[in-house]
Amino acid sequence: MFNKEMLKLPFLIAIDGPAGSGKGTVAKILSQKLDLNYLDSGAIYRLIALSSSKANINQDDARLITRHLSDVDIKFIDGQAFLNGIEVSKEIRAQEVGKIASKIAQHIEVRKQILELQRGFFYGRGLVAEGRDMTTVVFPNADLKIYLDASPKERAKRRYKQLISKGIDANITDLAEEIKARDRQDMERLYSPLLVAKTANVLNSDDLSIDQTVDKIILLLKDKH
Repeated sequence: MFNKEMLKLPFLIAIDGPAGSGKGTVAKILSQKLDLNYLDSGAIYRLIALSSSKANINQDDARLITRHLSDVDIKFIDGQAFLNGIEVSKEIRAQEVGKIASKIAQHIEVRKQILELQRGFFYGRGLVAEGRDMTTVVFPNADLKIYLDASPKERAKRRYKQLISKGIDANITDLAEEIKARDRQDMERLYSPLLVAKTANVLNSDDLSIDQTVDKIILLLKDKH
């Protein structure tokens, strides 16, 4: 049985994968089990998206967004996201904010500027970081690299259930098409596209529960120790 005391500290786990693959939930559970810091890199882009939207900044203007970053104070406290001292965890999960975040993430200048902010989460015992370029750009020397995948069909089913449970009307066919479009956007961008790092362990979560996925990663940790 593997436990957190077996980790050779500081330890860094980097997880990449497409939207809806379950990487956020898996990373959060792993960080709790192993007593490591947690980085949701997507939340950083969502916070920037929310802030730039409130400031009426054109999301296509990389120069203005980059300049705006100097006025943005981003913090994560006890799993909650704060923007300039205000808790906005629910606000940044709005679908429109996600669309803006996806556009902003295309800008090379923005990605480069937040690189050090992301790397700053690696301190103390270590970190579990999840995103789309954690294993390739942000933390290329991570102790354990995971690429968590799932089919567009399965991810659309998960998203559909999530929306319906919140009382939000949804069409599973439309969701599948949106997911495929997001995948293309993430995989085809010129700077730090979503791809499988050469040394990453690839896991497909189509037929796995969250707990089963976490258990598989724990087994990989055992092999490294």
